[in-house]
Amino acid sequence: MSCPIKSEDPPAPQSPKCYGITGPISEDLPEEADLIQTKELVQSLTSYDVFEDNLELRHREEVLKRLEALYKEWLKEVCVRMNVPEAVTAKVGGKIFPFGSYHLGVHSKGADIDALCVGPGFIERKDFFTSFFEKLKAQKEVKDLRAIEEAFVPVIKMSFDGIEIDLVFAKLAQRSVPDNIDLLNENLLTNIDKFCIRSLNGYRVTEEILRLVPNIYNFRLALRAIKMWAKRRNIYSNMLGFLGGVSWAILVAETVRCTRMRQRPPW
Repeated sequence: MSCPIKSEDPPAPQSPKCYGITGPISEDLPEEADLIQTKELVQSLTSYDVFEDNLELRHREEVLKRLEALYKEWLKEVCVRMNVPEAVTAKVGGKIFPFGSYHLGVHSKGADIDALCVGPGFIERKDFFTSFFEKLKAQKEVKDLRAIEEAFVPVIKMSFDGIEIDLVFAKLAQRSVPDNIDLLNENLLTNIDKFCIRSLNGYRVTEEILRLVPNIYNFRLALRAIKMWAKRRNIYSNMLGFLGGVSWAILVAETVRCTRMRQRPPW
C-alpha cells in the first residue's frame, strides 16, 4: 500500500530587513545625474589625498595581525605563570578587534587605529598594563609606548611599525575567547566591570552602525565627505564641544538609512 504524497505549503514571503523604527523616505534607484555627481565626489576626495592606497592598507592589516599574535602569545604566557591547566591554556584564544574610523572604513591617510584586546575572565587588568606593556616595550617595532590607566577608558598608546595605535582591554566572564566571538551578544556583558564595558562600547557601537547601514559603500563615501567638510571648518572635535567621529557617523548612518539607494554605483 503506497503512502499518499503530502502537499507542502509554499514558503512564506520574507519581509524586508528593517533598518530603523521608520521606513526609508525613498528607495528609488540613482539616476544618471546622481551617478555622475557621486563619481565627481570620489574624484574630489581623491584630490585631497584622503584615501590610502592598497600598499598602506595591507601594511595596517599586517600590523594588526602581528599585534594580535603578540597578544595571544602573552595570554598563554600568563596562563603558564598562573599554573592554568594545559587544556585551558591551549584554548585560551584571545582576539583584537579594531574599531572607530578604521573599522568603519573611513579613516584618513596616516590616521591612528583604535583596537580592543579581549581576554578571558581570569586575566587581571593590571597584567595588561604591566606584563603586556613590558612585552610591547621589548618589540623593536614599538615606539613612543605609554600607558594611561587613569583615563575614563584606560588605554595603551604606541606607534607600531609607523602606525599609531590605541589599545584598550576588556575581559569576559569565560575561560576562552574564540576568533568567531560576537561582541554584540548582550549576555557577554554579564558580570564584567565598568572599565570592560566602556572598552567594549567602542567596538560595539561601530559594529552596530555597520550592521544597520543598508548600503555600506554609500555610507562610507558620505561620511568621508562630511568628516572632511567638518574638519576644514574646525567643527570636528568633541573635546572642544563639537561633534566627534562617532557622532558624525551616527548622523550620517541615519541619513543614509532614510534615503537609501538599492544598488552601488556601477564603477
